[in-house]
Amino acid sequence: MSRDTAVLADGVPRPLDHAGLHALAERFGTPAYVYDLAALREAATALRADLPAGAELLYSVKANPHPLVIRELAACGLRTEISSLGELAAVRSAGARIEGVLYTGPGKTPGELRSALGAGVRQFSVESLADRDRLARACRDTGTQAEYLVRLNGPRGSRGGSLRMTGRPTAFGTDWRARDDLAALFTSAGPARPIGTHTFSATNVEDPQALAVELRQALATSAEVARSAGFVPELLDLGGGFPAPMAQPGPLRRFPALAGTLAAALDAHFPGRGQDGGPRVAFETGRHLTAAAGTLLTTVVDVKRSGDRTFVVLDAGVNVLGGMSGLGRLMAPRTVPVPVLPAEGAGPGGAGTVRVSLVGPLCTPLDVLNPAVELTDPRPGQLLAVPNTGAYGLTASLVGFLSRPAPVEITVDGPTLVAARQLTLQTTEVDTND
Repeated sequence: MSRDTAVLADGVPRPLDHAGLHALAERFGTPAYVYDLAALREAATALRADLPAGAELLYSVKANPHPLVIRELAACGLRTEISSLGELAAVRSAGARIEGVLYTGPGKTPGELRSALGAGVRQFSVESLADRDRLARACRDTGTQAEYLVRLNGPRGSRGGSLRMTGRPTAFGTDWRARDDLAALFTSAGPARPIGTHTFSATNVEDPQALAVELRQALATSAEVARSAGFVPELLDLGGGFPAPMAQPGPLRRFPALAGTLAAALDAHFPGRGQDGGPRVAFETGRHLTAAAGTLLTTVVDVKRSGDRTFVVLDAGVNVLGGMSGLGRLMAPRTVPVPVLPAEGAGPGGAGTVRVSLVGPLCTPLDVLNPAVELTDPRPGQLLAVPNTGAYGLTASLVGFLSRPAPVEITVDGPTLVAARQLTLQTTEVDTND
């Protein structure tokens, strides 16, 4: 195995042993998400070791806004990256440092900016001149000052990544060739002061070499744009793209060659960086930090034949996992669960594997978690664990669809139960009086 394909974990459910997971399911019911704080610490420690010395690491709250997840990563020394007031509320609920927040996103409204500034946020990523000017006005309205990074839409670095953010016409950032706009953006606007650049080219770049190419390209683009504008950056946020498996067994990668590769690129683009301090470097990620920390527990409700196919019906569907796939908007994950304990009545060793369609309990044919997967002796009542579901799980699902109850979220630290909670939808009556 090469160094670039070293792994952090084996991808099987890790928060507890199988008996412990079964005990949690017995106590709290299913579906239930289990988040392991120890796995968060392990992932954060490993990733920081693979980054250049002194690099800052930000947690992208969109991956999992659970307050205990945010709190644990903040305790590891990570700042937070947010893109909504809801995520800001989650950071405040976690007790994380508000002054360490980076507020990003292409559609920040004047009201959102004023609220963020009023809460103590002082660092933003701006995507255009209009976005920067809204920030400056919000600073004047609130009597505050703010720093900002200029988000760039640079050239494509590689063909990697599950979702491209830049390297093509996009709503994100300012085109790196728009020199007049960039010259203006790198000039202070009253109480809003530029401090550096922000790039984020792609998400979930699985190939380590492709990820290195993406990050080197982001660094080269930032350096070229800064030189062209006559701007000396204090901070280079190179984004992320660090991969993680989703809803199936699989390893969390390590990148032991990345630190040296990026350090050499930094020295080439910012010569003398070690003598005069030079720009600080930051990275941001969500899925890589949280994916392996999460396990979804679900129970088989029914197993039935229809024509030449076998359907396994779970109590967890696209309302629990799979984002907007229930509306046909995004592809569902190819969910691959692991049996926790044999179902009651199952014979010793089971009856071998069966190819099945894995579906949820919703009244829609789009409630599919995997159209074809091998399961061992599936039976009603069997408890399954879906690994690597700590990122983009519950809060990226159709949690309100069909008004079904939300899964319980259980937080553990290794074998120790820390807390459990269940999200509920709240209806607020709107005053219709004139």
